[in-house]
Amino acid sequence: MVNLDNKRPPLSYRGRFAPSPSGLLHFGSLVTALASYLDAKHHHGTWLVRIEDIDPPRELVGASSEILNTLEAYGLHWDEDILYQSQQSQHYQQTLQQLADKQLTYNCQCTRAQIKKLGGIYSSICRALHLPATNNATRLVNNVGIFEFNDTIQGQYIGDQSSAAEDFTLVRKDGLFAYQLAVVVDDIFQNITHVVRGCDLLEPTLRQLSFFNVLNVKAPIYSHIPLAVTQDGYKLSKQNKAPAINNKNPQPALIAALHYLGQNPPEDLIFEPVESIIKWAISHWSISKITQKKEIAI
Repeated sequence: MVNLDNKRPPLSYRGRFAPSPSGLLHFGSLVTALASYLDAKHHHGTWLVRIEDIDPPRELVGASSEILNTLEAYGLHWDEDILYQSQQSQHYQQTLQQLADKQLTYNCQCTRAQIKKLGGIYSSICRALHLPATNNATRLVNNVGIFEFNDTIQGQYIGDQSSAAEDFTLVRKDGLFAYQLAVVVDDIFQNITHVVRGCDLLEPTLRQLSFFNVLNVKAPIYSHIPLAVTQDGYKLSKQNKAPAINNKNPQPALIAALHYLGQNPPEDLIFEPVESIIKWAISHWSISKITQKKEIAI
């Protein structure tokens, strides 16, 4: 449950990596996982793993276990129990009820196609309709609309004000919890203080910051690293069927990821055990060496 009337007390560094089991980890996933792990460990912090399994139709059978096996093969060991979002429904429902009690949610019948036809920005047209929950989405009354924030890598990020001011979805029409609800509630539940992730989530961060504000909870510090893309500009992603990284020979990919992150490991480190590579990377980690580019071709 989220307390809407009390901010969290100051905490030591707590970071997290939150993969979706819609596919196996690829090089882009490794870069993100490694950066978040190294930043946490360099600051003597705690590193958590959260499996974002709230969209069953998109999940690949066995992917969750394989993702965890891959992290361990690459020397990225988590500090506490794995959190599975599929087991967090009670917390999401409690937060939704708290918001409803404060009249901060409403039901919406608009489809994506309808919104796109009207310019792509939702106009809050359903706020005053008092629609039933059945077969309708649930949206947040977003009176905050934060459209800029300071990112530790990208600097001052300014997004589209109209998009940032949208009443965004918390529960989808099919009854599944939306990403924005789950990620914020879980970050609060796990007391996350720092989030290191890819630049594809810069824009969604604005909505999350607005949601933290609505919940009266201090948001984490955000660091967005460049996306790994192909020479043709395609993002390495599970949706684009990026190849999975090799669990049996992790050293080359680890060294490549460190170079990608600007850490410049010594050439002979590739011949060392995974544990030695990770130990070197923790002690030499500098987030300031990561480029401000939004994408890097590999």
